[in-house]
Amino acid sequence: MELLALDLGPLKPRGADLLVALVTFAASFWMLAGVLLPRINRVLADRERLISGREGEAAEIRREADEVRAVCESVLAEGRHEAARIRQRATEEGVAAVQAARAEGARERDALVAEGTARIAAERAAAEAVLARDAEVLAARLADRVVGEPLGAVTDR
Repeated sequence: MELLALDLGPLKPRGADLLVALVTFAASFWMLAGVLLPRINRVLADRERLISGREGEAAEIRREADEVRAVCESVLAEGRHEAARIRQRATEEGVAAVQAARAEGARERDALVAEGTARIAAERAAAEAVLARDAEVLAARLADRVVGEPLGAVTDR
């Protein structure tokens, strides 16, 4: 039985071969379309369902993580503000302590200068008194030498 009128040489199919090929194709198509493809589609659907469920869980976890991060950032911001306040307070206390120390030092310096000035004035007055007496004695001796005779009445004063 000749199905094709063409001369294809050794490639010309025979009716029995075509029938076997058609039955084999139909069985393969039924196996793929009827058995394997529904199983593959069911596995793909299950996979998609699991993936989309995990995406929802991941979105929820991401939202919770964002909330926790926001809380942490606010706590850190409060901590930074508190540290800045403590630093400012410590700076102010340090400035006050330095000013108090400077004022105390200035008072001590003024007291020492006043005491030293009073001591110098007293020693100067004492030195002037001693020098004035010694100057009178020396002047009387010099006058004795210049005049050539003792001037006892003047030096006795």
